[in-house]
Amino acid sequence: MGVDRLISLIRDIPDFPEPGVVFKDITPVLGDGKALTFLLDALAEPHKSSGVTKVAGIEARGFTLATPVADRLNAGFIPVRKPGKLPHETMREEYTLEYGTDALEVHMDSVVDGEKVLLVDDVIATGGTAAAAVRLLRAVGADIVGFAVFIELAFLGGVEKLDGVPLHALVRYD
Repeated sequence: MGVDRLISLIRDIPDFPEPGVVFKDITPVLGDGKALTFLLDALAEPHKSSGVTKVAGIEARGFTLATPVADRLNAGFIPVRKPGKLPHETMREEYTLEYGTDALEVHMDSVVDGEKVLLVDDVIATGGTAAAAVRLLRAVGADIVGFAVFIELAFLGGVEKLDGVPLHALVRYD
């Protein structure tokens, strides 16, 4: 098993969610046990000696990857959610989309000041959501040691919005 096998399982869905966009569908990877195990191990491996105590996952596909990565790192999990989904006191970060705004929230007590956090998601594209998650986690006291993703759509320049957070992407589309 290797990255080439993962790439072979990624399905291109043209014109989704809108005309002109080619969506990278990772569900075939998630549905293949050996591929999924390889993917999760590969996301966790570079961070095993970084002292990570929490792994944050961005709703919703980020949850699918971040929780088992947290398990592999013997770390806790922080859900980064859309507004109104978390039951306790939250902090919110709004961000701009192509046509409007959105927001993310985390529990105020999700980290202890200076705690080392790894951020995980399936894809980084334009970087708006990732940048909002970085700002939000820092606002509650996280020391973000990295951002691990399955796929980087490098041609969209999202890594430039990460404010110095190192990116680890398994697959990169230029």
